[in-house]
Amino acid sequence: MSVEVGKKAPEFEMQANNGEIIKLSDFQGQNVVLYFYPKDMTPGCTTEACDFRDKHEEFKDVNAVILGVSPDPVDKHQKFIDKHGLPFLLLVDEDHKVAEDYDVWKLKKNFGKEYMGIERSTFLIDKEGNLVKEWRKVRVKGHVDEALEYIHENM
Repeated sequence: MSVEVGKKAPEFEMQANNGEIIKLSDFQGQNVVLYFYPKDMTPGCTTEACDFRDKHEEFKDVNAVILGVSPDPVDKHQKFIDKHGLPFLLLVDEDHKVAEDYDVWKLKKNFGKEYMGIERSTFLIDKEGNLVKEWRKVRVKGHVDEALEYIHENM
């Protein structure tokens, strides 16, 4: 499956930190900010999650739901949420199937070591389930503000 702006976003079904099974179609009628991040409790991922937390009410004001996705298990997601007071769901993609569907499961290099992992990316999905914007290889600083500004101007 491929992901393409202007087309239906790939449907998914993942367990959330609260134990519920969440599907993209559960959010029909709302804008969805689906953000993929490498790992709970790491500096960049914590900054990004806290930036989304700090703007959560503003996203709600524009009818947008924030969903974070990483390969971490439910218990690690819950610890991350508890530690940082995150008011949105984190979804478990341990088998990285959804990351592959959204083409964010990539070969990464760090200190000369190669491994597969999530390339930090955000997808904006409209009320009808269509992908309207994607940000790939996201730099954390300023990203959440940019996403919110895009929604204000275009949705």
